[in-house]
Amino acid sequence: MTDPRPWWRSPLLWTFVLAVVLLLAISGWLLTDATATRADALRTGGVAAGSVIALYALWLNDRRRQVEEHRQETERERFELALLQDERDRERVSDERFAKAVELLGGEADQVRVGALHVLAGLARSRPEYTQTVLDVLCAYLRRPWHGVGVDPEPETVGEDGRQKRHERQVRLTAQRLVIDLLPATGAPGPSFDLDLTGAWLEAFAPAGRRFGKLALHSATLAGDADFSGCEFAGFASFSLLVCGVEDPAGRFLCRQAVFAEGASFAGARFGSVADFQGAAATGPVSFEGAEFTGDADLCGMSFEGPLDLRRARFGRHVDLRFEVTPRSVSLYNTVVDERYEVRLPEDWKFVPLADGRTRIDIGAQG
Repeated sequence: MTDPRPWWRSPLLWTFVLAVVLLLAISGWLLTDATATRADALRTGGVAAGSVIALYALWLNDRRRQVEEHRQETERERFELALLQDERDRERVSDERFAKAVELLGGEADQVRVGALHVLAGLARSRPEYTQTVLDVLCAYLRRPWHGVGVDPEPETVGEDGRQKRHERQVRLTAQRLVIDLLPATGAPGPSFDLDLTGAWLEAFAPAGRRFGKLALHSATLAGDADFSGCEFAGFASFSLLVCGVEDPAGRFLCRQAVFAEGASFAGARFGSVADFQGAAATGPVSFEGAEFTGDADLCGMSFEGPLDLRRARFGRHVDLRFEVTPRSVSLYNTVVDERYEVRLPEDWKFVPLADGRTRIDIGAQG
């Protein structure tokens, strides 16, 4: 590329002219001094001329440095623009994958729905910012009306409707497994995620050792064992009106060593089999108001920092209420137990016989 400036405006030319002028002027001036030799005059003039050339070299080097810095800045901006474009392209592709997967969830073939579920889970793993949205979609799928069975019927005993029901069951089990897999482990770094499974029908739901944000299992039905042991609930956990082990008497509700940071509600819940809360801890309020325990209930070793509500709770078989840390306050009203079975209470609680032959518990000196 040629320089657009005329030759007579070139910095190099004027630097050379200035150096020659200084050389001649200083040398000539020193030669007028009788004490100075010709060699001294030429040496001094040459030093002056060399200084001008050196200054030009420094100026030229600084210009080159500025040009290089400008070039690097331009390259950096270009690189950042390319990264931003790539990020936008990935977001666009992710949005398209998400929209397509959600659309395929409405497909008739169970293989298509299972594939869509795995696409959503893969999207959440590769793009963590999608995790909560993907969990919301999976939970919405599990909230769809459904009433399944805990065991597959024999293929020869079912018709087309039964086969479709078996296929849908496999899709739902896949959705449950993916929901659990996307939840972080207890104690792991990172955010907590909310689950809304209100009214859902879940089978063998076992997120043991996982961390939740808020959990809504209001009016949900749990078939088979439900294992929440070792779970950490960073937000409020609602199990109100939950049904577990009623239609499937073998289904246990396990919540050992769970931690409820903002409290939990089991109000109106029905437990048809074992309800095990050994060693669970709650910082906020916990309510079992109106809960019904048809099977054994083990609350031994629970720790409470807030109040406990046991009003109208009914314990039908063995029950252990010997808490590790006594609640700040306990609400008892028509809390009924069956003395035909083993009932273990805190030391200052007592039995109060009722007219209908049942027994309720109250706080007071042991009678």
